[in-house]
Amino acid sequence: MNKKDKNIVLQMFQALGIFISKNYQFLLVLLISFFILVAIAFLITASSETVYSFSINEFEVGQIADRTIIADKTIPPDENSHIYVEIGEKVIKKGFPITNIAIEKLQKMSSTPAYIDYRMFANKILYLMLLLVLAFILFNSSILRSKISLKDCIFLSLFFIICYGLASFSSKISFFSSPYNLPILLPCSFFVLLINLLLTSTHGIYFSFVLSLGILNADIENIVPSLFVLASCIATTKISSKIERRIDMIYISILLALLQFVFMIVLKVIFNNSFTDSIFSLIMIALNGFLSGILAFGFLTPLETLLNTASRFRLMDLSDLNNPIMRKMLLTAPGTYNHSMMVATLAENACREINANPLLARVGAYYHDLGKLDQSEYFVENQTDGNKHDELNPRLSVAVIKSHVKKGIEKARQLRLPPQVIDIISEHHGNSLISFFYNEAKKNDPSVTPEEFSYIGTPPSSKESAVVMLADTVEAACRTLKNPSVSRLEKFIHELVMAKYDHKQLDNSDLSFKDLAIIEDSFVQILAGYYHSRIEYPNQKDPDNGSKTEETVQPVVQEDNKEK
Repeated sequence: MNKKDKNIVLQMFQALGIFISKNYQFLLVLLISFFILVAIAFLITASSETVYSFSINEFEVGQIADRTIIADKTIPPDENSHIYVEIGEKVIKKGFPITNIAIEKLQKMSSTPAYIDYRMFANKILYLMLLLVLAFILFNSSILRSKISLKDCIFLSLFFIICYGLASFSSKISFFSSPYNLPILLPCSFFVLLINLLLTSTHGIYFSFVLSLGILNADIENIVPSLFVLASCIATTKISSKIERRIDMIYISILLALLQFVFMIVLKVIFNNSFTDSIFSLIMIALNGFLSGILAFGFLTPLETLLNTASRFRLMDLSDLNNPIMRKMLLTAPGTYNHSMMVATLAENACREINANPLLARVGAYYHDLGKLDQSEYFVENQTDGNKHDELNPRLSVAVIKSHVKKGIEKARQLRLPPQVIDIISEHHGNSLISFFYNEAKKNDPSVTPEEFSYIGTPPSSKESAVVMLADTVEAACRTLKNPSVSRLEKFIHELVMAKYDHKQLDNSDLSFKDLAIIEDSFVQILAGYYHSRIEYPNQKDPDNGSKTEETVQPVVQEDNKEK
């Protein structure tokens, strides 16, 4: 191997090491889940009446054999059967009729505890390995377009294992051995509903596909349970994607009952299954759908607390402006409160236009300046009696300004806000330069570096976080704009957004240029309405000097200087 090839191999191992170090928790959960699933598959294989991956029911007396089956071990007679099977014996021969004694030997082989169909077991292992790879690809953050936590991984794996185990062992019970009765016991819609509400609809769709393939492996004799699970889970994801109130869960329960009833009827028609004595099973399948919604309603609140997820209902609770922290902000930092309200309006509307999560953006905007509560008088929107920074040197001023991000993160963790909201708080300034204090410091000391006067955060890692950053910038800067007409707002907002792009603050957010154009238009519409011209009443006087009111002009400053 030459030096070039060695370098390539070394780079591959380095890349693999970096990949594993970044995803080791996810990989560990998948590996543990795989071993649990393999254990279930082994138990099922050991108790299945199969030979060489073929069910005994596929063989009949007088049938011309399409394969040769050779006994792989000797099985002596016992008290239950006098049949003797010798190792190496051709139990059935390809091209010859199957005899009664051959059937009895096959049944002897499949039912004895000493016999395990290792070919069937190996097939299940290979299938589960492929399913594991598919799950890793689908739930990787680069495909999922969102971060997946360790709790989320455990949550999803546990649900899959429960469904796989139930599908595997329930088929051993006479009533549930029918593929049309097996779905009665599977809580698939219940789990997918929880996933959709606690995580995202994308998680729900991906989980639906992986779960349906898992059910196909658990019951290899029929595709009906797998198709039913896929249809009901995708329908569950779709109808629950627009839930806005908890009472909607009741309507979801009724709709799920109806849909599952219809899905099973359709499958019976497609596969030409008899409807004789099937009314009870259809009613039970409908009851499964109804209970899925009711149980999800009951389990939702404790799981929200346990997983600390940014679910719709949790975000709606956090968006209540009557909660203690928002009331405190209104009283101690009214300027920051009003600024946050406007940023929330801008961010929510923009996220709705680009199909991001508007509720997450609104809540993130409400709390993005949470760290200003302790020293609110040092931020320009709360200053009424002069500027506190006039008495401080630039280094001390910038330390106070930068600290509001760190304090905001600490307060958010104390409040147990969801990680997605905390990310918005930590990323809403990125690592941008606080240029006003940097320029002031440079006048006195030319050796200062931009890093000393930059925020210590990271650029936004999601669309919602990036939109809040842009809304924060635009709302603060547009307050200083003279004569804010639509054309001036369009030009000014475009310059502000492009400045963030040029400074690489949007590189990790997955926003496209099309998204940025839509965001800009959304901001213009909101701010044009906010700054619209008002009619001046005749003889209107300035309350301070008695003269006619004149427009006060503020200098245009960069967003990162708004704290000054």
